[in-house]
Amino acid sequence: MNVPITLYAEMTPNPATMKFVANKYLIMSEKTAEFYSVAEAKGYSPLAEELFKFPFVKSVFISSNFITVTKNESITWDYITMELREFIKNWIQEGKDILIQMPAERPQPSKESMVEQKSYAPSEFDDAIRNILDEFVRPAVENDGGAIEFRNFHEGVVTVMLKGSCAGCPSSTVTLKHGIETILKQHIAEVKEVVAENE
Repeated sequence: MNVPITLYAEMTPNPATMKFVANKYLIMSEKTAEFYSVAEAKGYSPLAEELFKFPFVKSVFISSNFITVTKNESITWDYITMELREFIKNWIQEGKDILIQMPAERPQPSKESMVEQKSYAPSEFDDAIRNILDEFVRPAVENDGGAIEFRNFHEGVVTVMLKGSCAGCPSSTVTLKHGIETILKQHIAEVKEVVAENE
C-alpha cells in the first residue's frame, strides 16, 4: 500500500543546494549520509545512485527527514526543482530503498588533517560542547539542509565538521564565527575559537 507522501523543496543559504523535506523519516538514526559520486553511492544508497544520473547533481546529503541536493552551475533551480521533487517523492512513495547501509566515515584527504584527527584526544568539555551543539546549533543547521559534527576540543579550539548544504556554503563562515562560536563562548569560558575541519 502506498503511503501518501508530501515533499516540499526549500531553498538553503547555499545557492547551489536545495533541501527536499519529506513528511516521514528517511533515516531512523541521528546519522547522516553524504555522497559525492555515483561510485560512492553504489551499495549504500539506491536513491543517491539514481539522483546522480541527473547530469547537474554534484552531491546528495541524506538526513532524518530531508535530502539536500547540490547542483553544478550548468542549470538554474527554476528548471529542475519540480522534476527533482517529483522524482524523490515518487521514489519514497513507491517504498524504494533510500539507504541500504550507512557509508563509512569519510577519510581525511591530507596527511596533515589525518595526523590531526589521530591526535584528537577526549577533553573534559566534550560532553558539554556536544550538548550545546545538539540543543542550540543542530536544529538551525538541519533547518538549512545541513549537519554539524563535533570533532574535538583542544587548547581552546573547538573543531567541527559541516555537512550537506553547510559544506562549501558562502555563509557558513559567518555561521561558524558569529553563531556557533558565540553560543559556545557564552556557555563555556574555555572556548576561544571554533574552526571547521575541511572534508
